[in-house]
Amino acid sequence: MHLHGGPAPVRCYLPELIDLIWHRKINSGKVFDLTLPLEQVAEGYQAMDEQHAIKALRFHEA
Repeated sequence: MHLHGGPAPVRCYLPELIDLIWHRKINSGKVFDLTLPLEQVAEGYQAMDEQHAIKALRFHEA
């Protein structure tokens, strides 16, 4: 059995996926399980590092 992999072109999907998440057309809860304001970005990285969060979503209010 062999497993082959390579770089995934994920950045090309980000604009569409972020728009779908933002407009609540898809549920991102299984990926983003912690939401913090942009000012708390360090806490988000710490939570992911300590495995208290799968992925932190940081937002900035305009």
